Amino acid sequence: MDFSVLIPARLASSRLPNKPLADLAGLPMVVRVAKRAAMSRARQVIVAADSPSIMQACEQAGVRCVLTDTGHPSGSDRLAQACALLALGADEVVVNVQGDEPLIEPSLIDAVAQLLHQRPDCAMATAAHGIDSWADFQNPNVVKVVTDQQGTALYFSRAPIAHGRDFPGQPWWHSGDDSMPAPLRHVGIYAYRVGFLQSFPKLAQAPIERLESLEQLRALWHGHRIAVHTTAQAPGPGVDTAQDLERVRQLLERRT
Repeated sequence: MDFSVLIPARLASSRLPNKPLADLAGLPMVVRVAKRAAMSRARQVIVAADSPSIMQACEQAGVRCVLTDTGHPSGSDRLAQACALLALGADEVVVNVQGDEPLIEPSLIDAVAQLLHQRPDCAMATAAHGIDSWADFQNPNVVKVVTDQQGTALYFSRAPIAHGRDFPGQPWWHSGDDSMPAPLRHVGIYAYRVGFLQSFPKLAQAPIERLESLEQLRALWHGHRIAVHTTAQAPGPGVDTAQDLERVRQLLERRT
């Protein structure tokens, strides 16, 4: 299995300014993410930055980095340019690890990459894990995914899907009926083949993508398949806000 990890890093953030450079136990967050990703089986780990300051922080820490344009509308566009800068082949596999996931499990990176290698019928691979909390199931900030029996995504939504018609207002997956497994929470990690990744930003936005504000729905809308790896382990918390940052700092302190 051969793959690369690409980490998009954008300096501007409405909720947490300069987020990639936020200090986490003595390292900028994007550097900590890259070092965590380097514990996977990836052949190389590269940050796709939009700022010389991010590039400088990476270089000082011995992390490879490429400088991409500042005006990209999405992380996918940024990664597509990074693939071109790195001269990656169309059939090579890259894993998009978000730059605000400093506690990501290296084994999850490997699993998503391996799944795409095993599923030539799919253009992308991603991950999910079972939801236990009713509050999470109802929370629109928790993205859900429904798959078919082969683990291929049928739909992603912020709505609570699948809906338990006969279990109003209660977690139907605790009913004791093993034929009705827990709903799945989508985990925002993606594996792509480079050729598809470079064509993806050129696809027209889908109405359901705009409605749900979920970019992966563009792939489904245009008929591309997404394989889903289901993991038993919930991922570590990401960093979107100052409160998230403090929480991750405390978790890292406990590990040292």
